Amino acid sequence: MHILIIEDDRKTAALLSTTLKQEGFEVSCAANGEVGLKEALKGGCDALLVDIMLPKLDGLSLVRALRGQGHTTPVIMLSARGEVEQRIEGLDAGADDYLPKPFAMSELLARLRSLVRRNTQLKPPVLTLADLTFDTIKREARRAGKRIDLSSRETLLLECLMRAESAVVSRRDIISAVWEYDFDPGTNLVDVYVRRLREKIDRDHSPALIQTVRGLGYALRLQP
Repeated sequence: MHILIIEDDRKTAALLSTTLKQEGFEVSCAANGEVGLKEALKGGCDALLVDIMLPKLDGLSLVRALRGQGHTTPVIMLSARGEVEQRIEGLDAGADDYLPKPFAMSELLARLRSLVRRNTQLKPPVLTLADLTFDTIKREARRAGKRIDLSSRETLLLECLMRAESAVVSRRDIISAVWEYDFDPGTNLVDVYVRRLREKIDRDHSPALIQTVRGLGYALRLQP
C-alpha cells in the first residue's frame, strides 16, 4: 500500500516515513501543500497523511481541493490543534480522520489500516428509505432525486443509520461506526453531526426521517 505524507516538519516526516516503511508500506513525501496536492491528484495512493499547517497551501485547502476534483483517497489529518472545533473543521473539509499531535504511532497505524480496509470493502449498491437513496459505491445521497452534498463523516453517519433499517442506533454505536472509537469520548460530536445531517436530509422535505429516540439514540425511519 502506498502512503503519501504531506508534512513540512522534517523530523516528523522522517519518523512517519521510517515507521511506515518498517510496517511494509510504500511511502512518498511532500514538504508543502502545493507539491502535496499535485502528487495526490496523480492518484495511485491508498491514503494520505496531511498536516494542517503547511507552507504554500494549508492542509484544509489541500483536502478541499482534492475532494472538489472527485478524489476519494482516505485522508488522516494531523495537527497540533486538537480542540473539537478544529477537529470538526478538518473533518468537514473532507478528511476521513483527525489525529492531534503528539500521537502514539501505534494508534496512527491502527487508524490508517482501518481507513484503507474500509475503503476497499464491497458494500450493497443502493440503500433506500421513502424518497431517500444512498449509493454506497458512488457515496452519493439523493432525496426526491436531488443530490445532497455531504461531508465524509456525514456520509458515514447516513450510511450507519440507513443500514440499521429503521432500528435505533445508540450514540456509542454511531461513534464506533463513524469515528471507529470503542468508547464515548464525552464530546457532543454525535449531536453536532446528527443536527447537520438533519438540516440536509429533512429541512426541505417531508416527512422528516431522522428521529431522536430520547435516552436511546437515533433512527432513520418513517414516523408511525
